[in-house]
Order: sequence, then structure tokens, then C-alpha cells
Amino acid sequence: MNDAVLFDEISTASGHRIGVATLNAEKALNALNLEMIRLLDARLSIWDNDDGIVAVLLRGAGERAFCAGGDVRALREALLEDERYPNPVAEDFFSREYALDYRIHRYRKPLLAWGNGIVMGGGLGLLAGASHRVATASTRIAMPEVTIGLYPDVAGSWFLQRMPAKCGLFLGLTGAPLNARDALLCNLADHILPQDSWESLHERLAASSWQTNAAANHSQLTALLGELEAANGDDIAAGNVARCLPQIHQLLNKGSLAAFDHALRHTAFEDAWLAAAAKTYLAGSPVSAAVTWDVFQHARYLSLAEVLRMELVLSLNFCAAPDFREGVRALLVDKDRQPQWSRTTLAAVSDADVAAHFASPWRPQDHPLATLA
Repeated sequence: MNDAVLFDEISTASGHRIGVATLNAEKALNALNLEMIRLLDARLSIWDNDDGIVAVLLRGAGERAFCAGGDVRALREALLEDERYPNPVAEDFFSREYALDYRIHRYRKPLLAWGNGIVMGGGLGLLAGASHRVATASTRIAMPEVTIGLYPDVAGSWFLQRMPAKCGLFLGLTGAPLNARDALLCNLADHILPQDSWESLHERLAASSWQTNAAANHSQLTALLGELEAANGDDIAAGNVARCLPQIHQLLNKGSLAAFDHALRHTAFEDAWLAAAAKTYLAGSPVSAAVTWDVFQHARYLSLAEVLRMELVLSLNFCAAPDFREGVRALLVDKDRQPQWSRTTLAAVSDADVAAHFASPWRPQDHPLATLA
């Protein structure tokens, strides 16, 4: 029971099997470390090539979190111990994490991610790419990287583009949290299931007759989840995004990040969710905000593989700059919540500061993710 990821298989009435992977770090809210990434990626590859496996389920241990993100404290320690560029630990971690995210996005068999509880950062990277994404009444999703001097990675540059009225950019800049209904609207969830339906889901999956045809199994799983969702009697809170979408649309169409920044500093938001989002943005790293804004423009027409190659460059450059280490220190190590950012205002962030984050340390053919199609 000390394995970083637990693997099991469900036998079905049709003689097929369904793989079950459980992120097994409950006390750490199932935060991703390198061992978990390696184990999960290897097993997904095995199951993908096993004709007896017709679908895969992915969940986090316990009830509090699916996955609260990457283990950034351990990454910070590695950066402090080794000042080489690119940092070898960071390169290994992000390369493998993004390759795993890519595998999930492109997985040919149905892959259900049980997004119960906290889903943040790297956890959202796992959830967003799954073919069947389940939220529950307890789901709380966020990309709060601006608070630790980073940016929304794990293909965030890809999936934030695919939200209505530029709300993906708003979420990336502010780290605003989403509940289950928000997740449906923002294309981060496909179903809202009863929070206690994990066991009944198992039973339904085991009793179903599956085929060797992946497309047919995708449709069958969708229909099964639709039936469970229709019977959901849980009290699901109303979403925040739908209510605030017109105002988000206005804020993100002021023409520049400087205008957005000015609006958040000089608007007394009556809506508590918007007010909290503005507060988080204003306390975050100005460099993170500037790069996030630029990333959104860069990634508009990129493929998923191109996005992940860009993000690997960005992540290693963020690791080499001071704000990430300082942000993690202030929020998760010393917990004083008083980060001393390298640039204290957005106006102090130069075009050169932003451009430096996009400068690759490799030739295109030497990029660690060069083989992603």
C-alpha cells in the first residue's frame, strides 16, 4: 500500500477488463511527483496495447482531492541545490509530466478521470485530457500558478483557449476557482455524478457488455455516465462563471493587459467571486501575469504538441528565474504569504522580460518533446 500509484483491474460480464489507477498520496492531496508520473505513464501504455482492456479509470486516493498539482516544494529544493540551466531535475519532471498529459489527451480507449475534490495545476492537466471527465458536488478546480510565480502549464495554453468569452485567460490570470457547474461550462468536465457513486459506477461497468471497438466503448461509457448523472440527487451549487461571464468578457476586451490590470485595481466588484479573483491577481507575480497574457496570444493556433513543447521551454525558464522559487517559499514553505517578486508592478515588466521566457535552450531537433506529433 506504499506504492505511489495503485493499479487494479475490473473484470466485466463480457470477459473484458477495465484498468483502475489510483494516485496514492492522500496526505499530500495526491500531488504529483516524478515516481507517480513514471508509473502512470508506463501503465497507461501497457493498457493501451492490451486488447483485453477496454477502458481506464483514474482517481485520487481519499475523498479530499483528485490531485492538488505537482510537488512544487520538492522542485524548488532541487532548483536551490543545482543552479545549472536547464535544471536537470526540472527538465526531467516537466518533460515526463507533459508527455503523460499528451498520452492522456490522445488515448484511444475511453479514459475516465474522477475529478472529485481538489483539482489544481498538474491535476487539471490529467483531468482535462481525459475522454470522460467527471465532477462531483465537492469538485474545486483552479490554476493558481500566478500565486507561486509560474503560469498555467500542463497544456493549459491549449485548454484555456477552448473556453467561452476568454474566461480561460481570466482563470489563468486570477487563479479563480471553479465548481462542478463551472467545470461543465468551461469544458473541463463532461458529467456531474453523485459524490458517493464510485462503487455503483464500478458495478455498472462490470455488468456492461463491452466490445473491442474503442469508438463503441466511448459511446457506451458516455451513455452509462449520462444515466448516473440523470439520477444525481446531490445538492450541486450554482456556478460562478455563467453569472460573471459578461463582466469577464468586458474585462478581457479592454485591449491590453495593462488595461485589465488597471480595471482590477480600480473596480469595486460587488460579486464576491470576482472580488476574490481580483485580489488573487493583484497579489500574484507581475511577470507571471505578463507571460500568461503573452502565452494566450502565442498559443491560439498551435497544436497540442506545439503547445507542450512551448510550455516545456517556458517552465524551465520560469525555474531559472527567481519568482517561482520565491512564490513557493512564501506560499508553501515559510507560509508568510509575503512574496518579494522580482518585478513589483506590471509596468516594471519589460518586453525583454517576457521574451526571455520563450527562449529555448535547445535546437528544435534536440527538444525533449520533439517526437510528439
